[in-house]
Amino acid sequence: MTASPPLPPGDDARVLLVLTNLPDHGAAAALAAELVEARLAACANILAPCTSVYRWQGALETANEVPVLLKTTAARYAALEAAIRARHPYELPEIVAVPVEQGLDAYLGWVATETALPDT
Repeated sequence: MTASPPLPPGDDARVLLVLTNLPDHGAAAALAAELVEARLAACANILAPCTSVYRWQGALETANEVPVLLKTTAARYAALEAAIRARHPYELPEIVAVPVEQGLDAYLGWVATETALPDT
């Protein structure tokens, strides 16, 4: 697997919604806590379990999964993706980032503040 290509310069402050799915609530909660603690995500929403239907290695599969919705910035995306990949139990985890086109300015600012690297 290869990492995502870098974003164009000047987009580092853009807020992203990142979605991943995990096999159970315990795995979702553990990953969410680690990512927020590491300031890779400002917030993680652990959603209700869902049923996923997909094709894997030529066979139709159905699995119960727990979606996790993460809020981060483009500047932190590469590190967030790497952390998810390193901790995720799936061979090929879903990691999808969607740019936030608009939002409450104060909330978007909070996301940027909470994911900023601490001054050293």
